[in-house]
Amino acid sequence: MTDPGPAAEPARSYHGQPVIKEPVWTWEIPCYFFTGGLAGASAGLAYLSERRGNEVLARRAWAAALVGATASPILLISDLGRPARFLNMLRMFKVTSPMSVGSWILAAQGASTGLVALHAWSGRLARPAALARPAAALLGLPLSTYTAALVANTAVPVWHESRGLLPFVFGAGAALSAGAAAVAVTPPRHAAPARRLALLGAACELGAKELMERRLGELGEPYRQGPASTLGHVARACIAAGAAVLATRGASSRAAAVAGGVLLGTGALSARWSVFKAGFGSASDPRYVVGAQRERIAAGQTPGAARTAPRVASPRSELGSPATAS
Repeated sequence: MTDPGPAAEPARSYHGQPVIKEPVWTWEIPCYFFTGGLAGASAGLAYLSERRGNEVLARRAWAAALVGATASPILLISDLGRPARFLNMLRMFKVTSPMSVGSWILAAQGASTGLVALHAWSGRLARPAALARPAAALLGLPLSTYTAALVANTAVPVWHESRGLLPFVFGAGAALSAGAAAVAVTPPRHAAPARRLALLGAACELGAKELMERRLGELGEPYRQGPASTLGHVARACIAAGAAVLATRGASSRAAAVAGGVLLGTGALSARWSVFKAGFGSASDPRYVVGAQRERIAAGQTPGAARTAPRVASPRSELGSPATAS
């Protein structure tokens, strides 16, 4: 019979204490994930709707983009505690910092969106709005996904190890949010592009998040426990129900369109909260940190000493060196 060898040492930390600190972000941050995605994707939807001559949908999508772009800095300032702290992030541009890049994107996209929305609803400032329109739509793309890069750049295992898929999850959620908001405030006969965007975003959101959780393996356990699990179930239920209502009755009933849009928006917000809460669960349990580190060391992806078996003293060390042996 072959010897299976010593069992791998379980991942643990000093007296079971967390290896890293839990995130210090408060409730404003997951809401910012939602509003930032709403602002970015709504600007893109509005720009494409204008290009296709759908002015009714474009005006409402620009309004949704303005709401998201206005709420986002307010939420950030509330989390930071003082407005000066947000302004300090604009004192320099650091390309290696997701926070710095994101702050500049948010400021530029919000300013251009405000200008275009003003023109869309009042007809004023036509020339500046013509220049700001493509800028707002273009900046909306990174605004929809940069928050995923922001959290993936931390040491929280459930965020960092999903850095390849998390931007797709946030991007799909942004498309879902924009489509849902536009469907809820636009007459059904003008809202066909928004319905298609909402349904496509719903399918991609559910699929990408499920794939991300499966690929995380054991590290994805925080998504299946506690508040993150509850919020994930709420998100899936609301997105599935909203998509069903929108697909069957959204084109013919304004009430159904509003209900479907609200359900989809609630699902998108709950999904962002699920990701946020999973980060806290991942940071609080040392085995997610230590176990992932040892797997990378064993695979040769990072330097370090893997502890897979207790050290056994050599006969030479037990007998002593030749100089001291009798």
